[in-house]
Amino acid sequence: MSAFKMEKDYLLIAGPTASGKSSLALDLAKKANGSIINSDSMQIYRDLPVLTACPSAADLSEVPHLLYQHLDGSSRCSVALWLTLVAEAVEQVRNAGRLPILVGGTGMYLQAALNGISPIPEVSSDVQAATQAELDASGGAHMKEALCEVDPILGARLEAGDSQRLVRALAVYRQTGTPLSTWQTLPGEGQITGNPICISLMPERQAIYDNIDSRFETMIAEGGLEEVRALLARQLDPSLPVMKALGVSALRDYLEGSHDFERAIYLAKRDSRHYAKRQMTWLRNNYIPQISITEKYLKRNLDKIFAEILKFS
Repeated sequence: MSAFKMEKDYLLIAGPTASGKSSLALDLAKKANGSIINSDSMQIYRDLPVLTACPSAADLSEVPHLLYQHLDGSSRCSVALWLTLVAEAVEQVRNAGRLPILVGGTGMYLQAALNGISPIPEVSSDVQAATQAELDASGGAHMKEALCEVDPILGARLEAGDSQRLVRALAVYRQTGTPLSTWQTLPGEGQITGNPICISLMPERQAIYDNIDSRFETMIAEGGLEEVRALLARQLDPSLPVMKALGVSALRDYLEGSHDFERAIYLAKRDSRHYAKRQMTWLRNNYIPQISITEKYLKRNLDKIFAEILKFS
């Protein structure tokens, strides 16, 4: 595959959950001597391989995969940490003479890979914990009001229910004395070096929703409920990212007796569909791909897709 400059090029495959990104990445990796690098904020944790749709053992045996199930669920993977990890992974793949293929639907990760991140100072664990405790005690409406007082730009943009970003914005201000919106205007640093060849996989919305429903049924059959049971047994901090993975909340409520199993399945599928819709909106508004695949991905289109990719290498 001499068309790619292994030391300079990389593929970036974006798309909503259940769009077929992993299947496309696997086929392209085999065709282009590539290694797949995780760019999903939940697949980086090792606690929920089924529920987060991590690559199967068969997939892992076909081509190298990096940064999947890489961290314990007791940790927090920030965009800055992921960007450091992915830069190391890209270098490792290039040193092996292979093509890096970044795959994921986490918007902040995609932006960071392409454009870097603003040099925002680290927030201390004490400030983070105190801000989280304030949210737990007072709720999202209070946090939004508090943010509006010190960072009106972000305060107007974030909803009261966006607890994670509200805590983040307030914690940054309290740590630095400077609004997060101001930090975000600074030039990005640390983006992945080289020539990104970007692919946006965007099937029709109903196809995504149908895939979500059928895939979640498969996840349950393959042990998704048992994963949540084991995760809850660890009694981790509820604010940790892994505790907010799709399906965890609904299945936790079932295990704790808040509603029946059928309701849990319905809520998990609904939440996943809502998340996919938000991903598609973000991708349309923020991510400008060189190649957009709007039809449902089919293997018979692989040669056509690959030929299109080669135009940009």
